[in-house]
Amino acid sequence: MSGNSEPRRRLRRQGPATLRGDHIPATTTDQRLLDWRGSGDWVHTDPWRVLRIQAEFVEGFGLLAELGRAVAIFGSARTARGSAEYQKAEQIATGLAETGYAIITGGGPGIMEAANKGAVGAGGVSVGLGIELPVEQGLNDFVNVGLEFRYFFVRKTMFVKYSQAFVVLPGGFGTLDELFEAVTLVQTGKVTKFPIVLVGRDYWSGLLSWINGTLLEQEKVARADLGLLRVADDPAEVVEIIRDAHSQVDAVTHYSARPDLT
Repeated sequence: MSGNSEPRRRLRRQGPATLRGDHIPATTTDQRLLDWRGSGDWVHTDPWRVLRIQAEFVEGFGLLAELGRAVAIFGSARTARGSAEYQKAEQIATGLAETGYAIITGGGPGIMEAANKGAVGAGGVSVGLGIELPVEQGLNDFVNVGLEFRYFFVRKTMFVKYSQAFVVLPGGFGTLDELFEAVTLVQTGKVTKFPIVLVGRDYWSGLLSWINGTLLEQEKVARADLGLLRVADDPAEVVEIIRDAHSQVDAVTHYSARPDLT
C-alpha cells in the first residue's frame, strides 16, 4: 500500500457517496436491504420517498399523455351544490367540453365537482387530480379519469403540463396558490403562455385593485404583467376567451409550418 493511501477501513464508497471515519456504517447497503430483521422505518426515509415520488410522476404522465387539449378549473371545495358559483362552474365546463376540451380539476367537492359534472354532462373527458389530506375527501362521482397524489408538487406538475388554460373561480388559499403559481410560470416564461381567466369581477376586484395599484405603483410587477389575467362573469365569455387565445396560437403555428412559397 502506498504511503498516502488511507486504510481501507477508513473509507467506503456507496454509489456516488463517499464515507469516512465514524460515518461508515457497520453494514453494507445490500446487507441492510436483504436482511429480514430490524425495523421497517426505512420505508419512510427520504431515499425511499424518491421512489414514491418517481412512481407518482410515472403514473400521472402515463395516464394523461393522450389527454389532448385541456383546461384546468379551480375554485373552492366549500362551494355549495346548487349555488350560483356552482352552477357557473358547471356551465363553463359544459361549454368547454362541447368545444372539445378535456376538463381537469382537483377532483374534490364544490367548484371541482361542478366542473367535473359539467364535463360529463356534455360528454367530455372529466379528469380529477386528488390529493391526500388530513380530512379525507376522495374523488367526486363525476370524475371518469382520476388519480390521487401524495405530493402536492407532483400534482401541480400534472396541472401545468396537461392544461392549456386556467379558469379560476372564487376560492380560498388553495385556489390563490394555484392562481399565482400559474401566473408566475407564465410571467417568467417557464411555460408557454396560456390564458388565465378569473371568474367573478366582484369577488376578484379587491385583489386586482391591489395588483393594479400597490404592486404596479411600487414596481413589483411590470405593466405588461397585468395582461396575464383576464376577468369574466359570463360562462360563454370564459369559453370565448379561451377559444380565441388558442385560435391565435393555432393560426401562428399553422402559418409558421407552411413551406416558403416565395
